[in-house]
Amino acid sequence: MNKTTQRLAYLAVLVALNVVLTRVASLRVAIGGVEGIRIGFGGLPVILAGVLWGPGAGALVGGVGDVVGYFINPMGAYMPHFTLTAALTGAIPALVLKLIHQEHYPSLGALLLAILVGQTVTSLILVPYFLESLFGIPWRPLLVPRIIGQAVHIPAYAFFIYALVRRAGLATRLGLNHE
Repeated sequence: MNKTTQRLAYLAVLVALNVVLTRVASLRVAIGGVEGIRIGFGGLPVILAGVLWGPGAGALVGGVGDVVGYFINPMGAYMPHFTLTAALTGAIPALVLKLIHQEHYPSLGALLLAILVGQTVTSLILVPYFLESLFGIPWRPLLVPRIIGQAVHIPAYAFFIYALVRRAGLATRLGLNHE
């Protein structure tokens, strides 16, 4: 099978997994008629795509997953601001790993740092900012639940990705050249 076709198929599976984990298998809390807090593991396939294939792949999986997910299970009006944050969820950790030269088989510590930076920018800064600027939902009451959620998400994402890439040899099984 052509490597480009194979990569596209894997990314499509990660988009589908992102949609299911984000829109179906997560707890969504509405605040003022708009989704204020989402508890789930929809970011895992997005970050995994970035770690395995780079920032562009992570951004693609996050952005496409957000758009497809919106059409399957919308909550409120479509806002491209949140598609941007979904794309950045996959791109930022991959960029951080490149900056610290850990993009090939990253260590657990490098994954923790990369995901911490990415989730801080997207989930703790951008999403509350967009909720306030677009819908008038104040960011301060959302901050504590979001910090608690990220205290669970960040180590869980890092552990699962580390286990998949390093322990289960996912990168090798996918035929990725990480020498």
